[in-house]
Amino acid sequence: MNPQLKNLASIVRRTSHVVGALRQGSLKSQNFVRCAGSQANSGSGKPISRFPVPDLDSVPEDLRQLMQENLDKAGFIPNVFQTLSHRPAELRAFVAYYEAVMNDREGGNISKADKELIIVAVSALNHCRYCIIAHGALFRIFSKHTTLADQVAANWKTADLDDRQRAILEFALEVAQCQPLQDSHFQALYQQGLNEEDAWDIGAVVALFSLSNRMAFLTEMAPNEEFYMLGRIPKKPKE
Repeated sequence: MNPQLKNLASIVRRTSHVVGALRQGSLKSQNFVRCAGSQANSGSGKPISRFPVPDLDSVPEDLRQLMQENLDKAGFIPNVFQTLSHRPAELRAFVAYYEAVMNDREGGNISKADKELIIVAVSALNHCRYCIIAHGALFRIFSKHTTLADQVAANWKTADLDDRQRAILEFALEVAQCQPLQDSHFQALYQQGLNEEDAWDIGAVVALFSLSNRMAFLTEMAPNEEFYMLGRIPKKPKE
């Protein structure tokens, strides 16, 4: 295996928590699978991107493996992968940075659900439909809370947040708006049992998805239809 392919395969394995979450919440029985292709459309029939979307067979092998992993386990390929495959080198960089920021950090106190809630709040600030819909779904799956992401997307200041979540989002939104940070902003996190490294984690999520929001706007990226219902309907117990 060439080094580039080996590296992406490693990233695919380490981002399995997202694939697992999608699999947990996906409605595979309803056959929602969407295949990559130059004419890829959203549920409304509109293209998922204003830029050309490569056929899956023409995507470089390492990225095709990433997409196939999602298709096999979740039942669909997130449109962000299909859209950004227009620039394979940039998709590789995006996936690598995503893995570094979103995976659990040893000793960290910012959970996967915390990170997804930050993404929803930042994406709402930036009016990014794709990330609100996709990461609202991931928040529902990780947190088991079916309505909070919708509240945050509408107005995080009036959402039913606990004190810890509110402190995290207050800090995140200051960073998202490039406001000067004061000691008081950090102290608010410390009062909730968080530390300076956790503040870095919050800021890194904000930075990554400020980029992601803008790429979604540039490409007019459409959310997968599957994301809208993920985590809203409890899974039926196995018989």
